Amino acid sequence: MHLSPEVPLVWYLLLSAVLFCLGVVGFLIKRNLITVFMSIELMLNAVNLSFVTFAHQWHDVKGQIFVFFVMVVAAAEAAVGLAIIIAVFRARATLAVDRIDLMKL
Repeated sequence: MHLSPEVPLVWYLLLSAVLFCLGVVGFLIKRNLITVFMSIELMLNAVNLSFVTFAHQWHDVKGQIFVFFVMVVAAAEAAVGLAIIIAVFRARATLAVDRIDLMKL
């Protein structure tokens, strides 16, 4: 029995592009701060998928190392971002992006 061939590089890049576009659309259209935050995370993960794809294609570890650093920054951003979102919700009692005006406390 012959196993199916490797998944082509183009499929990974297409998936990465679709995920990135979904993240951009979510960032631009949604008005909930949590959804905007998740869209940014989706865009970061789409870029990570591209880095890993090219690193595997070129048999180079540098792309995977860069993905590790992006994931560390994304984890720190998630912790700080969620803390800011909680602080905004406590101060404004809403997570609607167009209703939040932090300059007027």
